[in-house]
Amino acid sequence: MKQEWLLKKNCSMSPRQVGVAYGALCGFLVAIALAFALYGAWFVFAFVLLEIGVLAAALLHYARHAGDYETVAFSEGGLVVERVEAGKLERIRLEACWTRIAMPDSRRGLIALEARGVKVEIGGFVGEELRRQVAQELRRELRSRAFVR
Repeated sequence: MKQEWLLKKNCSMSPRQVGVAYGALCGFLVAIALAFALYGAWFVFAFVLLEIGVLAAALLHYARHAGDYETVAFSEGGLVVERVEAGKLERIRLEACWTRIAMPDSRRGLIALEARGVKVEIGGFVGEELRRQVAQELRRELRSRAFVR
């Protein structure tokens, strides 16, 4: 039986939906800026272009991190942690028999997994309650596997 935990963000919009919303907003802003420009207030157009640029940077950051996630799974003799951030995959393998789990100690604290000098913190994409639940489940699963040989 393979036990696995998937920890990911709860994003309200997909990257495609963000692009459509951005395009609609840009069209609306440019229309307003052009109306002001026709009445001689060209400086409004400059501020709208600045606003569009800053908004584009923020939405690109959002879209790039919308698919971030962490998985924790038991494999033969080990605990595998995979973290994907901004499309970059990081995979860390910990020996199950040596792994210690430190529960989050504060509201924003992460779950710390440590084995033989390798430390991984997980749970940054989920809320406090789910972090505590996952930490308890991981601890319970590690204990049950320690007695099965």
